[in-house]
Amino acid sequence: MFRQFIRVPAISTRALTRSITFSAANQPRIRIGSIAPNFETETTQGKINFHDFIGDSWTILFSHPADFTPVCTTELGAFSALKPEFDSRNVKLIGLSAEPIAKHKEWIKDIEEVATGGKEFQFPIIGDESREVSYLYDMVDEEGFKNLSGGLVLTIRSVYIIDPSKKVRLIMTYPASTGRNSAEVLRVIDALQLADKRGIATPIDWTEGQDVIIPPTVSNEDAKKKFGDFKEVKPYLRYTSLK
Repeated sequence: MFRQFIRVPAISTRALTRSITFSAANQPRIRIGSIAPNFETETTQGKINFHDFIGDSWTILFSHPADFTPVCTTELGAFSALKPEFDSRNVKLIGLSAEPIAKHKEWIKDIEEVATGGKEFQFPIIGDESREVSYLYDMVDEEGFKNLSGGLVLTIRSVYIIDPSKKVRLIMTYPASTGRNSAEVLRVIDALQLADKRGIATPIDWTEGQDVIIPPTVSNEDAKKKFGDFKEVKPYLRYTSLK
């Protein structure tokens, strides 16, 4: 069972429920900074309301087209093994596959056998057999959208990073042939959280501990007060250390 909750601005704060049809005209527009659409659905760990699941945490929703697929098996195993790293950053993980829950549970046995070193799989997987969450979050390419009502849709392979205010902060979508990079997901979580905490930006290939960028909206005087010493490469490009 799936229920989507639509936020109605200005007119009412009450959540309304409507049924989903795979219409491009009616599909929600998800952008960075928009509120992540809410829904209720079944997972391998029971029924959830997605916004309640997020709670006061950051959340990563990542999706897969089908169970018992090779690339997705390696990905789910890697993310499960890294769950302590995500826990330390106050990040919840939740997967999605366009298959029923019973099949997910059988697939998890394979993941534990070949990708987690026998350790228990660590987070819930949504059973999106109807592809309604996949539609809601636009997890497909043009051809995949046409096939949402039936058949294997290989492009249900997206990553959404959502903050505790339920805003979408980052979106990545991958083709079927390309496995995701778990280290990159951790890296961008660190960058987003540090930017929120310290009011900075991060340069190309930044990793934790490296110098960061002072936003152009901060004057030199304010930058000195806030960050201490900094290096000015150009008036609009200034680096500082947060060590």
